[in-house]
Amino acid sequence: MDTRRRNNVTVSGPVDGPAVVLAHGFGCDQNMWRLVVPALAERYRVVLFDYVGCGGSDAAAWSEERYSLLDGYVRDVADVCEALDLRDAVFVGHSVSAMVGVLAAESVPERIGALVMVTPSPCYIDDDGYRGGFSAEDIEELLAALESNYLGWSSAMAPVIMGNPDRPELGRELTNSFCAMDPEIARVFARTTFLSDSREDLKRVTVPTLVLDCTQDAIAPREVGEYVRASIPSSRLVTLDATGHCPQLSAPEATAEAVLAFLTGLR
Repeated sequence: MDTRRRNNVTVSGPVDGPAVVLAHGFGCDQNMWRLVVPALAERYRVVLFDYVGCGGSDAAAWSEERYSLLDGYVRDVADVCEALDLRDAVFVGHSVSAMVGVLAAESVPERIGALVMVTPSPCYIDDDGYRGGFSAEDIEELLAALESNYLGWSSAMAPVIMGNPDRPELGRELTNSFCAMDPEIARVFARTTFLSDSREDLKRVTVPTLVLDCTQDAIAPREVGEYVRASIPSSRLVTLDATGHCPQLSAPEATAEAVLAFLTGLR
């Protein structure tokens, strides 16, 4: 199957401009980037796609075997980069996609030359000397609730993940995005996301990396952003004046500005 159709690939900006690939997180699709794309597309070739099973992708191409590990999402990224013959692209990954980018940069180094990690978390579960934000029991309860009543879970959790209770329209948008996903696909994606541990993978990152976190984030606390920065020698951390786990929606101008500053520095 044609990768562009399978992953609902869309491209904007100058055809010969440096490539920037934007990757969405769990329960989302490429539409989550719409508020930052115009600023990036003025100077860069912006590539958007949906992971198989999300958004406008071909859900018939989804399989639990492939997507029960982060490697399945890494393969989607590699396929998209190959289909467009991208070289030294900047991969901008939100949430779990930040770790997908880490793995993709190692898997297809000729395709990805830099990383932007937006509210990343290499491990959501607290460990000795590490704060991921959740206990193992918290995560199992979260996954059990998701699996027993996905729509109810989405309605309750999406506003918490989004934050910004004074702007309820943002929580409603994320709720609608979650609810549009097939519950079985969401179950697998959630387990892949919340049970992953990519801390050791961070140490192997050699490309220039920007880490973006927010002042308040219920999913990835500030300690996580600092941990990621400290684990990647070639990285720097910028804390956005924003709250919630999705600054590309809650603070798109600040997010775009930080990404553009990083891109300019790569030249």
